[in-house]
Amino acid sequence: MPYHLITLACLAACGQVAPPGTAVNTHLPELFSDDFEQGADGWKPTDPQAWKVTDTGSGKVYDQHQKRSQYEPPHRSPYNISLVQDLLVGDFILQTKVRSSHPDYGHRDVCLVFGYQDPAHFYYVHLGKQMDDHANQIFIVDGKPRTKISQRTTPGTNWDDAWHTVLIVRKVQDGTIQVYFDDLTKPVMVAEDRTFLWGQVGVGSFDDTSQWDDVRVWGRVVKRPEG
Repeated sequence: MPYHLITLACLAACGQVAPPGTAVNTHLPELFSDDFEQGADGWKPTDPQAWKVTDTGSGKVYDQHQKRSQYEPPHRSPYNISLVQDLLVGDFILQTKVRSSHPDYGHRDVCLVFGYQDPAHFYYVHLGKQMDDHANQIFIVDGKPRTKISQRTTPGTNWDDAWHTVLIVRKVQDGTIQVYFDDLTKPVMVAEDRTFLWGQVGVGSFDDTSQWDDVRVWGRVVKRPEG
């Protein structure tokens, strides 16, 4: 499926769907999907030079190919981010395929961003090879360097060179965040926080390289508050 951002006027006619084969019990409208076969026009990277669409021979992928981009965040947080353009969500489900393309080492990682309001205010999930207070956790960036908010995680994300499926579920009313990895019936990370109740979603890595495909977002569209 190529890049598709469903307009607000279409939502009522588009049906209510949820990711198949998961334990997620929700029925949110699908808002966005992209398989990058037509490029990456629906995305806004923090450093356009660090991202490209690559033809793998079996399909095209969104390739975050530079380990350390030229982007400098205002606070300690991921250096490689690309956001879905023109989409602000409250409750959402984000599902994607991802491949870590970096040589193996202890902090080999990919990241998924959500609740993104500006470069100093957002959440992100760090899926790192080895867990510590700064890796393989859910984090908040709130006007200062990232802070761990995970209530539960795993000893690490066992990256290899294969493709994997990641899914995030966010419910703003109770603040819950659930992260699934391959097994979409049981979360590998959970957190609870209500600091940011809306924002953009995106993908990337802290300071490694990664490839992405088949991104889908279900959710509730919100408008940016005035002021």
